[in-house]
Amino acid sequence: MKQKILFLVVLLACLQFANAQTADNKFAIGVTLGKTVYSGDYGGNGIFDFGHTDPQLPYGYLSGGLSLGYYLTPSFDLGFQGNYGTYGRWNDNTYNFLLNKFESSFFLHYKFNNGYLLKEDCKLSPFVSLGYGLAFYGRNNDLDNGLSPRGDYSRLDFIVPVGVGLKYQFADNFALQYQYLYNFTTNDNHDMHLGLNDPVEHSRAGNDAWGEHLLSLIINFGGDKDSDHDGVSDKYDLCPNTPKGVAVDAKGCPIDTDGDGVPDYLDKCPNTPAGVAVDANGCPLDSDGDGVPDYLDKCPNTPKGVAVDANGCPFDADKDGVPDYLDKCPDTPSGVAVDAKGCPLDSDGDGVPDYLDKCPNTPKGVAVDKNGCPLDRDGDGVPDYLDKCPDVPGTVANKGCPEVSAEHKKVFEQALQGIQFETAKDVIKKPSYVILNKVVAIMKENPSYNLEINGHTDNQGNAAKNMDLSQKRSDAVKKYLVDGGVDASRLTTKGFGSTVPVADNNTAAGRAKNRRVEFKVNF
Repeated sequence: MKQKILFLVVLLACLQFANAQTADNKFAIGVTLGKTVYSGDYGGNGIFDFGHTDPQLPYGYLSGGLSLGYYLTPSFDLGFQGNYGTYGRWNDNTYNFLLNKFESSFFLHYKFNNGYLLKEDCKLSPFVSLGYGLAFYGRNNDLDNGLSPRGDYSRLDFIVPVGVGLKYQFADNFALQYQYLYNFTTNDNHDMHLGLNDPVEHSRAGNDAWGEHLLSLIINFGGDKDSDHDGVSDKYDLCPNTPKGVAVDAKGCPIDTDGDGVPDYLDKCPNTPAGVAVDANGCPLDSDGDGVPDYLDKCPNTPKGVAVDANGCPFDADKDGVPDYLDKCPDTPSGVAVDAKGCPLDSDGDGVPDYLDKCPNTPKGVAVDKNGCPLDRDGDGVPDYLDKCPDVPGTVANKGCPEVSAEHKKVFEQALQGIQFETAKDVIKKPSYVILNKVVAIMKENPSYNLEINGHTDNQGNAAKNMDLSQKRSDAVKKYLVDGGVDASRLTTKGFGSTVPVADNNTAAGRAKNRRVEFKVNF
């Protein structure tokens, strides 16, 4: 129960006091006042037995000394201490003794306010101690112990001090410390008694020992204040609030290996090349978020989500200069010129790209074949869009239509004057049937022929009547041809009256030539 109460007191003190001793002042000197408690072959005085004192030493077996400590870590202090004083026993008038004693030892303290058990800034610091050293003893003749000397008891031995203590840091550089040490020794004759081996008085076995109550004033020194405990004193520290455990440079600032302005302990990209702009995490900026930092990105404005290559540029599988995410024709052959959509150029817009188009200048809207050339159904070399006879082979000179043979032309020329009508009528005379039958035969043999029948008169008589007469005569010829088996859809008629003379109407011969029926072949 007492232990729990002590623990609660210590814990309360840690919560109540702030800014306890830190590593700012690593060295400490202690001035110590102590009382030695005998434990040996005659028994012991008791750890806290302060009531029995030597009549010749009214203040008890006091000692004084100095200590030097050094801060190692938040958990450990290392040091050296030495004490000089008296060591003896007073219980009755028998078997009492008194010695002068000087001991020195190295010690190691384990501190509870190390950040694990208690807070580091706790002013009240419990600790345990372990040491190793030497003790020197000399007989003090101020007390007659009633024993005859059995030898020289001025000697030295090794000691192992083990103890507990409590330190209160009441100021930055000053502390009060209480410590109890129990010193194990390597000899058994400090009390002039050899224990079980004593020839006069047999007592207990084992080496002599002693305890010590030590009260010390501790003075800390050796360094300037270092608030963030980074090893650089505040007056030189340009970054006085560095987080605990962060490595710093000579100016007390967190180390920034790549010099990008983001310290290593926060830098997720600690090897950024010099001069490269970085984000808050110390990583090179990547403005377009494509995974390639700006300083390496040759295409820094790539739209979000577009796949890129090692240079940060959108993939262009066919290498046509148009990235895949914009390319409507992603498989264009290498070296082919393309438009803004990545498709091969088609200058004439006929649907066949230029690199395949054997007729690259086809007029707009003209149907073409797979080679980009205008269609030519009859294969006469005249494209359909220019061919007046697209389904009948013809000649270029005749716009794709077949040439009218000389024989047929002769028949049509004979018809000019060979078709005769009764005077002022549209009745065909029988002698005309011969030439008209030839025309019927030609039309049947040449289904691509379309025949234009034009009627003409001389200028004798009324012009309007002549116009009407010429139309009726051309219609009469058409009827004859239709009756002969020629499809009417292939025949057209028109009367011109006397408006298109081919000879002089002032002579009889001329007027005879002007009275005619012309045949014009169309396709």
